[in-house]
Amino acid sequence: MVEMMRWLDCNKCSLRKPNQVFLKFVASILLMGLAFRLFSSRSVEVSSAVETPFVANPQSPDKPIAATNQGADEIPKTAQQIPQKKKCDIFTGDWIPTTSEPIYTNATCRYIEGHQNCMMNGRPDSGYLHWRWSPRDCELRQFEVETFLELMRNKSWALIGDSISRNYVQSLLCILSKVEEAIEVYHDEEYKSRRWNFPSYNFNISVIWSPLLMKAATFENMNGVSTSDIELHLDKLDKKWVDQYQNLDYIIISGGKWFLKTAIYYVKNKIVGCHNCPGKHLTELGFEYAYRKALQLVLNFIVTTKHKGLVFFRTVTPDHFENGEWSNGGTCKRTVPFKEGEVSLKDVDATFRSIELEEFEKAAAVASKHGVKLKLFDTTQLSLLRPDGHPGPYRQFHPFAKDRNAKVQNDCLHWCLPGPIDSWNDLLMDMVVNG
Repeated sequence: MVEMMRWLDCNKCSLRKPNQVFLKFVASILLMGLAFRLFSSRSVEVSSAVETPFVANPQSPDKPIAATNQGADEIPKTAQQIPQKKKCDIFTGDWIPTTSEPIYTNATCRYIEGHQNCMMNGRPDSGYLHWRWSPRDCELRQFEVETFLELMRNKSWALIGDSISRNYVQSLLCILSKVEEAIEVYHDEEYKSRRWNFPSYNFNISVIWSPLLMKAATFENMNGVSTSDIELHLDKLDKKWVDQYQNLDYIIISGGKWFLKTAIYYVKNKIVGCHNCPGKHLTELGFEYAYRKALQLVLNFIVTTKHKGLVFFRTVTPDHFENGEWSNGGTCKRTVPFKEGEVSLKDVDATFRSIELEEFEKAAAVASKHGVKLKLFDTTQLSLLRPDGHPGPYRQFHPFAKDRNAKVQNDCLHWCLPGPIDSWNDLLMDMVVNG
């Protein structure tokens, strides 16, 4: 009997052992699963932290940063922050097609002069309006009108130069008028030098007519026809802009095509030579000599004068006359931009540009030593690629209304408004904000 009981007890033991082993096995599996779940969850959390770092005060990339010369509390909200952008060469890029409409039209802007009002004058195509300049190494933001005006509060601008400067100031005024209309507060007798004020911002913009930047006597009508040779003093700056220089916060200054005109050169009020003056028995010095002398004097004045503003030197604007020039029937009939490599600067424009870059480089080295803010506004290459953006025959009102074959004056130098020159404002905004 005792032996029987022992046998039964041992048999029960053998039956319980497999159940205990099985339960232990199941428990182990559950514990391993729980540990794996906790480990995986932690791994995901670590990965997310690497990809999306914590930002204490997240800001929209569209908001500007605070200007450095004022307290943040004093700056309007639209101008408290400016997006930080990677620096790149904004003047190297391509014109790319866009479906966007121009920011203004001839119907919405009253500052467009008749010769650049291609829409009003009947230009039949509009494809030239649908391209935008795109630098290759960074994104160029569109001109932000409110931000610009806030930054320019209580400031004064001047564009100094020839009719391209006048062409450009119209573009800038048209864009700014989307927020506020400027009031004209000054003009000279011929309406070549003018000044406008934005009353809500106490902001002034001037265009100062000084096509040669030097003291000069000119004898030319609005169609570019001269009645006498230019008298150009190579040792005297033009007082029209020099006398206003110290009162200006921002300046865009430029020279260029006027130096190609027939001129008599003076130094110390005595004739020293000329350009393109056969039969006058004077030394032919050439426009290159005069342009270099002029830029040396202009840039030396800029870099040695105690001026706290920002000065932009704008490079030459190439023309796109084909089969002639302004005075002998040249035209510009292209309707799309060039691509890089399809066009080169004309010899004369290449000469202008070479002199500009050489003299600017020398001046910039001096400017940095004197703490003068001098920057190159290099619009030459992007302008070269836009033969489609000129008025051409549409500098006149409906030139072919009476005769489809009429021979009319073409303008292949200035720009239609709206047109490619509006992109200069995007470049300017970038240089003012990030430069």
